Amino acid sequence: MKKYVTMRDIAERAMVSVNTVSKVLNNKPDISKETRERVLKAAKELGYIKNVTASALRNSKTKIVGVVLEDTTNLFFAEVLEGIEAAARKYGYRLILMNTQTNLEKQKEAIYTLMEHRVEGILITPTGDGTKDLRKLSEMNFPIVIVGRHLEGLNLDEIHSDEIKGGYIATKHLIEKGRKKILLINSAPKNSAAQMRCEGYRKALREAGIILPEDYIVITHGPNMEGGYQGIKQAFDKGLDFDAVFCYNDMFAFGAIRALRDLGKRVPEDVSVVGYDDVTFASYYCPALTTVRIDRFGLGFNGFKMLLEKMRNRRKKTKHLVLDVELIVRESS
Repeated sequence: MKKYVTMRDIAERAMVSVNTVSKVLNNKPDISKETRERVLKAAKELGYIKNVTASALRNSKTKIVGVVLEDTTNLFFAEVLEGIEAAARKYGYRLILMNTQTNLEKQKEAIYTLMEHRVEGILITPTGDGTKDLRKLSEMNFPIVIVGRHLEGLNLDEIHSDEIKGGYIATKHLIEKGRKKILLINSAPKNSAAQMRCEGYRKALREAGIILPEDYIVITHGPNMEGGYQGIKQAFDKGLDFDAVFCYNDMFAFGAIRALRDLGKRVPEDVSVVGYDDVTFASYYCPALTTVRIDRFGLGFNGFKMLLEKMRNRRKKTKHLVLDVELIVRESS
């Protein structure tokens, strides 16, 4: 059985030529009103779906953009994707989404697959320092925008949040609450967001005259909530004495709070916790999570607009857009 209705099927039903069907479906003017209505009626009855891929190949414009994200199970990336999708709909583009699961080989495969499908541009949150594949795209002058990361040495468009400020205001808040032994549960150091949030954390500690051993920066590689849970376990296993935790993201924070509860600690009475991102679930968690708010929708929407400028050749110079952040104080601190 054929999966799709063809122009030939419509032509047989409407008793016209395939060429006539093509003209009607492509809204050509030299067709009579009666013939046009008969063809459109036949197309509707048969359930015809236009083959936009074939049209795109003929016109060398697919109107498709590739999106490569680290982990779509993370609420942060899901909400960034909402912004990308909204912009794509507004400007008449479709998306192909690829998930790398923070794996460099999967990132390479994702980019190759998108190029096979002739996407017009790519929005990507790179994994670690995986710049090799991106450098090739840059040399090809292929439209690409880095979303949520900053990569040194690459002349590519970027949009990300003010991560240093985010790490700073989160840590300063905990210090102002009287906390002095602040644990940082961070992501892999090759992640630029992790590097900059850690820089902000260190800056706030320095300004307050607080000196902590390097052990107070715990690097965890577990995905999402598991990463935060394991980060707390690592700190306890090392015998660290801490009264606050600043987490790389909200997902880590949720896991950290669960681990603290399992270890008999109260949040925030015994240990204050601050997350990062302000995903939708953060205000509904118990206790409601204090966190650094990022404009996730704006990252996606404005990132797509930056890419659109490149795809339409309206801008030659590289653009680097940094979005502001703010601290949202709730019950966990």
